[in-house]
Amino acid sequence: MAKEQTKPNKRPPIVVVMGHVDHGKTSFLDYLRKTKIVDKEAGGITQSIGAYEIKHGENKITFIDTPGHEAFKAMRTRCATVADIAVLVVSADEGPKSQTEESIKMLKESNTPFVVAITKIDSPRADIQKTQNDLMSIDICLEGCGGNISWQGISSKTGEGISDLLDLILLLAEMSELTYSSQARASGFVIESKKDNRRGIMASLVLKDGTLKQGQNIVTSTVTGRIKILEDFTGKNIAELTPSAPALVIGFDAMPSTGEEFVATEESLPLLQTKQCDGKNNIPEGAIAAVLKADLTGSLEVLKDVLAGKIKPIDCSVGSITDGDIKSAFATKAVIIAFRSKFDGRQVEMFAKNNEVKVFSSDIIYELIKSVDEYIAEVSEPEVAGKIEVLAIFGKKDNKQVIGGKVIEGSIKIGKKAEIRRKGVLIDDGKITNLQIGKVDVKEVESGNECGILIDSVAPIKIGDELSQATIK
Repeated sequence: MAKEQTKPNKRPPIVVVMGHVDHGKTSFLDYLRKTKIVDKEAGGITQSIGAYEIKHGENKITFIDTPGHEAFKAMRTRCATVADIAVLVVSADEGPKSQTEESIKMLKESNTPFVVAITKIDSPRADIQKTQNDLMSIDICLEGCGGNISWQGISSKTGEGISDLLDLILLLAEMSELTYSSQARASGFVIESKKDNRRGIMASLVLKDGTLKQGQNIVTSTVTGRIKILEDFTGKNIAELTPSAPALVIGFDAMPSTGEEFVATEESLPLLQTKQCDGKNNIPEGAIAAVLKADLTGSLEVLKDVLAGKIKPIDCSVGSITDGDIKSAFATKAVIIAFRSKFDGRQVEMFAKNNEVKVFSSDIIYELIKSVDEYIAEVSEPEVAGKIEVLAIFGKKDNKQVIGGKVIEGSIKIGKKAEIRRKGVLIDDGKITNLQIGKVDVKEVESGNECGILIDSVAPIKIGDELSQATIK
């Protein structure tokens, strides 16, 4: 007799909240954490897990935390792909902004269904009608405004509208027919991972199919392991987990990457076949050597992404800054760039100082990048042959730009490359193909003269930028 087919089980939705920075994403998630967390008393919320479960009526919903700053674009893209549904937050007192449009693009490219939450409706400057009209202008047509995208106005201060928004999420989940098979191999995605000095490698996962059990073998495209400890998102030890619950797993042999798919089973498995990117290609000439450190794998990927084109990565790893990192930096004449990563003790810090290894460390990504940019500008300060201050922009076609400027140092010559700097930071370089003084072609312009310039460069030049022709020291 043929084995009876089991019916698929309904699973809760996995939801990501996206939108522009300061538009109320964090406040919304904080409200949910305080009021709707399932089983609050079971050990407290594990802050590093990156995902948590709430209960709305008799239904569960899993939310994935994603960073809001623009530097975390890659991480947000992966979370949009991992999630079943998204909530696009748009502030009622500002309307859609650059990251709103970026989020919309991600959601459309990944075919992720979404609802719109118009936040801060309690603000004195809130204008829901204008926000709706502004969304329509970027092709987001809401229900009641001639479109079919569900939306809800909410206040994370008072809680107004949040219950209705959760109803919309569950309705969209119902329409999406989210199911899983209890007979399937457990599979899902890595949300985050880090190395804890006491517990070892800890990975936050979201399960999408099958049943995840303690003791199973687990594998991604880059690492393998065995589930020694399985915890739910509150930190409570559990024997097994069903979709779409988040979990913390201890037992990987090495650090899995954020966004990797995992599979778990009682059997031994080979690594999943997934195309990998080492992030070391296309390193420009003049990039500084750097050892990168971060607290989490996702943070490390962000660090590599925002520093691409500026550094030559010597080593990249998660955890505290160790004496091994100092030795590696010293041997390769590299700097250490650490995001949310501290020295592994006072002795290591003194070791770095004694060996004159430059260490940049910050918990704020844009402050860290600013410090690195300033250092790069300092160590690569050119011997200036000529410098122009950009005073006017006349036009751009393809990579050819026509600008006006004044030579403020040395002299500028036709046919030579010029570096383009904005507020001291190198943004591009280009070749000057034509120079004019008073509409007369010239080969060279001396200091103190204004001129017209035709330059070949990719990055759009702005008024206030500086162009310099130089010989590197």
